[in-house]
Amino acid sequence: MILKKKTLFPFQPFSGIYLNHSEVGMYHCVCCDAPLFSSEAKYDSGTGWPSFTEAHGTWGPDESHTSILRRPDNSLGSAGTEVICKNCDAHLGHVFDDGPEPTGQRFCINSVALTFKPRRN
Repeated sequence: MILKKKTLFPFQPFSGIYLNHSEVGMYHCVCCDAPLFSSEAKYDSGTGWPSFTEAHGTWGPDESHTSILRRPDNSLGSAGTEVICKNCDAHLGHVFDDGPEPTGQRFCINSVALTFKPRRN
């Protein structure tokens, strides 16, 4: 599976189904259904990837109650930080320190790694 092998080829910017998605709800891991990102944290970073300011369950700098893990990644040609699913080890995308306030984080996540569940009223 591509998400397990961290292959970059099929992940092209400006092509994912969730790039311009604006429905209110929760983005989950496509492999294990773990909740990953709230639509409230989603924003347009202009990079062509669905972008989020923080993972669901984040409390300040504490990500221990989230479904993500960060790990060093040099696959993009420079030092970076990969974001993976804590539950199933699926590659989700990368996180950068150039996002908007209040977190300053930009989680660039591959649409193929996500499934969406709308908020129920």
